[in-house]
Amino acid sequence: MPAAVGSSSFLLPPIAKPLKPPSSVPNRTLSLRPVPAPLSARSRLLGRFPIRAAVHVDKETPENERPDTCLLSADGPESPAPIRVRFEKMIREVQDEVCAALEAADRVGKFREDVWSRPGGGGGISRVLQDGAVWEKAGVNVSVVYGVMPPEAYQAAKGKTGTGRGDSAVNAGPVPFFAAGISSVLHPKNPFAPTLHFNYRYFETDAPKDAPGAPKQWWFGGGTDLTPAYIFEEDAKHFHRVQKQACDKFEPRFYPRFKKWCDDYFFIKHRGERRGLGGIFFDDINEYDQELLLGFSTECAKSVVPSYIPIIERRKNTPFTEQHKAWQQLRRGRYVEFNLIYDRGTMFGLQTGGRIESILVSLPLTARWEYGHQPEEGSEEWKLLDACINPKEWI
Repeated sequence: MPAAVGSSSFLLPPIAKPLKPPSSVPNRTLSLRPVPAPLSARSRLLGRFPIRAAVHVDKETPENERPDTCLLSADGPESPAPIRVRFEKMIREVQDEVCAALEAADRVGKFREDVWSRPGGGGGISRVLQDGAVWEKAGVNVSVVYGVMPPEAYQAAKGKTGTGRGDSAVNAGPVPFFAAGISSVLHPKNPFAPTLHFNYRYFETDAPKDAPGAPKQWWFGGGTDLTPAYIFEEDAKHFHRVQKQACDKFEPRFYPRFKKWCDDYFFIKHRGERRGLGGIFFDDINEYDQELLLGFSTECAKSVVPSYIPIIERRKNTPFTEQHKAWQQLRRGRYVEFNLIYDRGTMFGLQTGGRIESILVSLPLTARWEYGHQPEEGSEEWKLLDACINPKEWI
C-alpha cells in the first residue's frame, strides 16, 4: 500500500508481559514470524518479478453511466467462459445488496458512485458512503480487469515448470489474464461497532500467445473478517457462526482451514498481533470443482449482510466516551499499518497502476498513533489486544 504512515507508527514498545505471544510465534523479538499460510500464486508472482514490468493493465477512463456489464462482448452468455459472466453477475448483486443494507442501517448517508472503464476491456463501479450517521467511511467496489503478463510471471503464478512439451508456456509470448472481484471495508463511527472487510475474487489466465494447447489456469480467493475495538462475545460468536455455516454447506474442513489462514494472513509482524478477530480467508484455491468454488464464493459473499448488520444494529447507538474513541483510533492505526505494509492486494494494485481511489478506499478517515501506549491489564482494551495476540476459537 502507499507510503509509510510515519516513523511514529513503528516506535511503540513491546506489549506488557502478561499478554502471551501467539502459539505460532516462539518469542516476542524483532524476528517475529507467524506460521505462514500456503504460498499463493500471487505471492510467488509478487516476490519474483518487478510488477510494473511484469503486468500490464490499461488506465481507467471515467464513465457517466453504469454499464450492464464490464465484460468484453466475447465473454457474453454464449461465450466459452460463462464462469466470468456468472461471477460478475454475483459480485454486482452483492454490491447492490450490501449497499442497500448499509444505507438502511445509516438512514442518513447515501453512497456516491463512480463508474470507470478501460480501453482494453473491463472496468468497475466504486461506491463510497462517507460521514454518514453510522458510517465514518464505507466502500464497496467491484471491478473486472483484462491484462497481460509475460510468460515468466505466468510461470510464477502457476508455480511449476513445463511438463514434457519443451516448456512452451515459458518460451511463448505474453499471457492474457482476467480478474474480477468485489472488495469492501466498512468503518463505523461508534467505537463499539466493529469494522468489517470482505473480498471475493476470481482470476483466470488464457493460454499463452503462440503456445496452442497450453493449460488455462484459474483460481478463487476471498474472505470476510471482523475488526472490533472492543470485544462483545455474542458478536464474535454470531459472526464466526455465520462464516462456519457458509463453509459447512460445501466442505466441513473449510471453516477450520480458512479461519486459521485468516489468523495467519492478518498478522502485523512488527507488532506481533493480528489486525482483529479474524473470520475466513482463502487464496488461489482451485483444487475443487469450479462449480463448487463459485457456489462457495457466492454463499460467503451473500453471508456478509446477515453476519454483520445485526451486530451494527446492536452497537451503532451505544454511548461512548472520548477514551473509547481514542482507543478505536489507535486500533484504526493498526488497520492502516497492515494495509499499507502487508496487504498483497493493495501492493499489487499500487504497483500495477490500479485506480488509486478504489485501492485506498479501505483506509479510515481518521486514525491515531500514541507513543508508548499500553492498555491497563484487565481492561476492556487489554482484552481486545489479548485476543489479537492469542487468536481464539469462538465457536
